[in-house]
Amino acid sequence: MNKIDDIDRRVLDVMQRDAGLSQRDVADRVGLSQNALWRRLKRLDELGFIQGSRTRLNATQLGLDLTVFVMIRTRNHSIEWAEDFRKHVGRIPEVAEMHRIGGEWDYMLKVVTRGMSGYDAVYRKLTAGFDLDVVTGLFSMETMLDDRPLDVYG
Repeated sequence: MNKIDDIDRRVLDVMQRDAGLSQRDVADRVGLSQNALWRRLKRLDELGFIQGSRTRLNATQLGLDLTVFVMIRTRNHSIEWAEDFRKHVGRIPEVAEMHRIGGEWDYMLKVVTRGMSGYDAVYRKLTAGFDLDVVTGLFSMETMLDDRPLDVYG
């Protein structure tokens, strides 16, 4: 892991909590000049600590009212098959996240879509052309914690 100091950690913490802050505001909150902050941000970005910036949208306001965690088990475990499956899943826009996991299941997807008919369409796309052993959906009834800031001090 690349070495970062406490000021770097404060910068990362402030920015992950509100990416809309101006550099001046971030600099003020961490006690740096704007130039010093800019140099640190450039370094942190080059080292890979910062992975872009984007606006977080309200899924419910957009009519995306169903979140499903899709658990997948397959008999295929080759690197080539996994890469083909990743590309296939990557072409389904409703899939917000894809994880290869250990344990009883092989993959877990987070699908955000419009209702049950939206999920059915995703399911059909997901299973088209791939021999998946078991596919099951766990339907989120309520998001209780979401997109929490990382513990940069831990």
